[in-house]
Amino acid sequence: MQLRFSPTSPFVRKVRITAIEAGLQDQIEHITTDPWSPETDLRQTNPLSKVPCLITDDGTALYDSPVICEYLDSLNAGPKMFPEDPSVRFKILALAAAADGMTDAGILHLVETVRRPKELKWEWWDERQQETMRTALTVLNDAAPSMATTDGPITIAEITAGSGLGWMDLRFKDLNWRTDNPALADWFKKISERPSFKETEPPAA
Repeated sequence: MQLRFSPTSPFVRKVRITAIEAGLQDQIEHITTDPWSPETDLRQTNPLSKVPCLITDDGTALYDSPVICEYLDSLNAGPKMFPEDPSVRFKILALAAAADGMTDAGILHLVETVRRPKELKWEWWDERQQETMRTALTVLNDAAPSMATTDGPITIAEITAGSGLGWMDLRFKDLNWRTDNPALADWFKKISERPSFKETEPPAA
């Protein structure tokens, strides 16, 4: 398999952690890809021109991260990261969606504050993204006491939340999300020591 990736992407990190937890990391070739480059050929395999994009052994292109992670989990011989029991599965998927939404809002906030020209910045839109980040953090904080940490089985919810929080620390060093979310801060400190998280820690931006 081949993974088109960028080392600082939280969604790529989510896929890499899933691969490690499934014991598949040695079966994946990592291909560094800049999706923002005008010369990139990424759109030939992913029409969205985004990373991550996984090319399976039979040549099928999979995107985006939730699809790739579930595919990798389908190859996983150990405890499933996407639970099959509906009474558990949809709670896990909803929590993962909250974490993905937090990260998506963070990316839009980054665009507004860093990449968009000041004269074109839309204050109302940016505040909406920040509020989404805050409310998603509250949901994750409430769930933190029951979430997996350094040992034992893990689900896509923990993988998604940890990847998103790591990215926010990378991009927004003055965000201080830990102050209002102490349970989540304690959980993130523990999950960050898990081998799959340590191995995929992003480089300084």
